[in-house]
Amino acid sequence: MSEIFQSENLADAAAAIQRGELVAFPTETVYGLGADATNPDAVKKVYQAKGRPSDNPLIVHVTGPAQVAEFAEIDAQSKQLMDTFWPGPLTIILPIKPHALDPVVTGGLTTAAFRNPDTPLTLKLIEQAGVPLVGPSANTSGKPSPTKPAHVMHDLNGKIAGVLDGGETKIGVESTVLDMSGAVPSVLRPGAVTPEDLTPILGEVQTDHHKVGKDEVPKAPGMKYKHYAPNAQVYIVKDAQWSKVADWVAQHAQQPVGVLATSAIFDSTKLIDFDNVDFISLGEDARTASHHLFDGLRTFDGKPQIKVIFAQAFDPTGIGAAYMNRLQKSAGNTYFDEIN
Repeated sequence: MSEIFQSENLADAAAAIQRGELVAFPTETVYGLGADATNPDAVKKVYQAKGRPSDNPLIVHVTGPAQVAEFAEIDAQSKQLMDTFWPGPLTIILPIKPHALDPVVTGGLTTAAFRNPDTPLTLKLIEQAGVPLVGPSANTSGKPSPTKPAHVMHDLNGKIAGVLDGGETKIGVESTVLDMSGAVPSVLRPGAVTPEDLTPILGEVQTDHHKVGKDEVPKAPGMKYKHYAPNAQVYIVKDAQWSKVADWVAQHAQQPVGVLATSAIFDSTKLIDFDNVDFISLGEDARTASHHLFDGLRTFDGKPQIKVIFAQAFDPTGIGAAYMNRLQKSAGNTYFDEIN
């Protein structure tokens, strides 16, 4: 059995990290699966516990720019980004110093991703452990990311030393990943820090749509492999399609279905009248939807009778870009009009 570490047991969690064990930790985005980033044997346990492909590089969580400087080259713009957005949901990919990090952390690349999470409890964990922590999402690879300690325990109980309990995460989708190692800064994964937030510092910012090849090592998590998928098939529903969803539900009255949408959508389409609908509210807008998405998908995963989930689409701008990125991956980019 894995342990639940409370804040008063922080020293025990740090000691487990120092012994080369795995401890899941809270961030403002999702829970990460922590291991000593300077211990290759410990890092290998992360891949084993998650069932994660070994060519999927890991994000290194640090206490601030000074710790990054031990491993990477920091240019002036990157330092300004750190001063502006850290601690916070921005991951920055930088060129690393020769042999500064083991290839098991970097996927064999000459770059690495660094993040300073906006979670005082986790920053204290890193300080007490005395080492930076790798921290992919603390879930089984390919499944929805964990936003609560219970999600971590569901996937990893018995596979890790424990979970540092920080309650429910605030944002609910993973950090923005910004590649600063190329000629032009490029957002490889959208998150709460948007390209519009970055342009005052960087000027031009690319949004990378590069498709990673079969034999290519991705620079950032989430670019190559299946992610965020529940057991049921997810269908993305645009606003104009909800009346047709209600018609479909009426025609399949014996089939339990899950619905992830705002209350306004649920009420306006009369879905509330159907006994076979299990509704989870996404709140009022794209920001609250991002907060509730993974928890909603995991809740439906706990109801094996639900084989179909209808999830609301949002405008892919601002935080909506991060929400739609995760939802499209969860659904395999399948929309309601493609349902059989």
